[in-house]
Amino acid sequence: MELYIGGYAQGKLSYVMKQTGISSDMVFDGASTFDDSYHGDVRILNHFQLFVRNRLREGKDPQKEIERMLLTFPRLIIISDEVGNGIVPMEAEEREYRERLGRILCTLAEKAEKVERIICGIGQRLK
Repeated sequence: MELYIGGYAQGKLSYVMKQTGISSDMVFDGASTFDDSYHGDVRILNHFQLFVRNRLREGKDPQKEIERMLLTFPRLIIISDEVGNGIVPMEAEEREYRERLGRILCTLAEKAEKVERIICGIGQRLK
């Protein structure tokens, strides 16, 4: 598993696709629903931050969901926006989301073979 993080609109998906040669038909958008009935060939999970937000709103445990997904797709490339910087939101739901996403990303970074941060379309290898 590989993890790519960076700010909004920093060219993360384009960078990963260019570096890996993976085509867009192998990209799963985290804003979509992923369940056990999904049988597509996934190599990239884009918008991981939305995957986490949606699972929390559905009352599901995003940590368990991604662990299960990694069993199905162990070579998965995860792309996520960084959302923990800046002003702390007033809404409890937003604070919980940022906290959970940050902790899950820390866990994924620890397990990942490779971690990169993308800024202005340029990758910076962290691990």
